[in-house]
Amino acid sequence: MELTIIQFLILGIVQGITEWLPISSSGMLSLILANFYGVTNPGVLVTTSLFFHLGTFFAALIYLRKEVYRMFHSLFHYKTSKIEDKKVLNFIIFTTIISGVLGFLIIKLLFSLDFLDLTGKTISFAIGIMLLFTGIIQISKKSPGLKKAKDLKHKDSWVLGLAQAASVIPGISRSGITISALLLKKFDDTSALKLSFLMSLPIVLIGNIILNLEDLIFTPNALFGLLASFIFGLLTISFLMKLSKKINFAWFVIVFAILMMASILV
Repeated sequence: MELTIIQFLILGIVQGITEWLPISSSGMLSLILANFYGVTNPGVLVTTSLFFHLGTFFAALIYLRKEVYRMFHSLFHYKTSKIEDKKVLNFIIFTTIISGVLGFLIIKLLFSLDFLDLTGKTISFAIGIMLLFTGIIQISKKSPGLKKAKDLKHKDSWVLGLAQAASVIPGISRSGITISALLLKKFDDTSALKLSFLMSLPIVLIGNIILNLEDLIFTPNALFGLLASFIFGLLTISFLMKLSKKINFAWFVIVFAILMMASILV
């Protein structure tokens, strides 16, 4: 089913804004696709979400260009790089490998569910449960600690790799669960936010190359959607990252999740 330009634009705008909020951009896209566009195939929901993540990938790449440059500098000048830069590079590499392998297995499992006769309400209920889990994780986070990127350890890569892998399930917020995990491990707000978004760059790119490359067709409609995702992602990333440190979105996520699950009774 080919979506219209308006449908692509709506999806792109939603992705651009919600990517930086702990409410799961993949979950929001899946809700729209299932309930308004009639797309309920689990595999299509995952690959469509991955496609729109390309827009916010480039937005994050531009916003975090200094950090990305330092990572590439460390990659090619490892011996002479600063300790902090080495630790960040090692962290990104290991979390990408861990979340990539586990995430791929989870996605393959979702693809195998194609035989299920899913409806918009069924998907809404499932995503509601996942969002509820995300909200509970957000509430459980303790006060920000004092650890920074230079304090990263190998066990942090395992924890964050597992967290990021779980976020391939629509409804589990990647930013929400990874930022929460970093805060629970006593990293300060700024370090947690930057590390979380740096983690997203390689996994989104690799995910699209492995899962979407063969079927990736840049139609004019799709390009408009991707452009909307990029523009709104770039416009809102700075504002929402600052806002997220001042406002606890956890209760919003939980209330939204409960309403979503209750909607199946309507």
